[in-house]
Amino acid sequence: MFPVFQPESPQAQAIYDLFVVVLLISSAIFAIVSGLVAVAIWRGRKFADMPKQDFGSHRAELYWMIGPVIIVLWIAAISAYLVLTINAVPAVHPAGDDAPEYDLTVTGHQWWWEVRHNDSGITGANEIYIPAGKKVRVRVRSADVIHSFWVPQLARKIDAIPGRNNYVWLEAAEPGVYEGRCSEYCGTQHAWMNFEVYALSEEDFAKWQDSNSPDRKSPPGTDPDALAGERLFFAHTCANCHAIRGTSATASIGPDLTHLASRKDLGGGVIANSAENLRRWLKNPQDVKPGSKMPNFNLNDEQVRQIAAYLESLD
Repeated sequence: MFPVFQPESPQAQAIYDLFVVVLLISSAIFAIVSGLVAVAIWRGRKFADMPKQDFGSHRAELYWMIGPVIIVLWIAAISAYLVLTINAVPAVHPAGDDAPEYDLTVTGHQWWWEVRHNDSGITGANEIYIPAGKKVRVRVRSADVIHSFWVPQLARKIDAIPGRNNYVWLEAAEPGVYEGRCSEYCGTQHAWMNFEVYALSEEDFAKWQDSNSPDRKSPPGTDPDALAGERLFFAHTCANCHAIRGTSATASIGPDLTHLASRKDLGGGVIANSAENLRRWLKNPQDVKPGSKMPNFNLNDEQVRQIAAYLESLD
């Protein structure tokens, strides 16, 4: 079944319920109109010549007009109520102007999602971690073109527009993994601009925060390939685009690589995160994801192995 038909949050359930109501109303109207057409065809089959014309009455026309108007106003009213109840309206934080006004900031890039947890300072890519049962406010924005942030089972769509901040509530009733995607065509690799929302229990979310805390740094590796790969990472200007916490790499053009080894996918979901796929990506990103902003550095096999070993140590 399509995820949109499996709501897992109060917001998604409200959208689903509205869909069902509108579908039932539309089905009833379709059945009535189809039935009247069928009756007219059945009765009209007996007439060899033009049947007697009935031009109706003003009273009947009034009834036919009032009925649809009431239905349209009803649908408009329940739709407006839904929008008002699920729409996220940022409020001034009670702790003052210096405190964060939202829990997450999600920024769309061609073609990946930057995720920043404002309270903890944790930054990641294409993976969003939230506590199950908690209503999380997400600020959505874009670094380049218009994108659209959508988790069908949890929330409505919200556009990511350059130069503008939009807000949406994200809530999962139960722990689980929920697929999200960009739902606004944004270029060559729009189809591979996916992400996942991991809703964790309160205990598991606390553990995740602790293991990904900005104060926690991966211990320096002793593997010769990893050490050589670290030197190559900075020598090939990878730090001009990527960030790795605890190093001089602090750029945000490409995804943050601080905990790359613990991620499930690479390239916005285009391939699974494995040692083999990571080496394939480093060898020629354009072969894996044509049009990607990641350039081909024409690395030889030894350099690929060494940089991959370094990145695999970032857990």
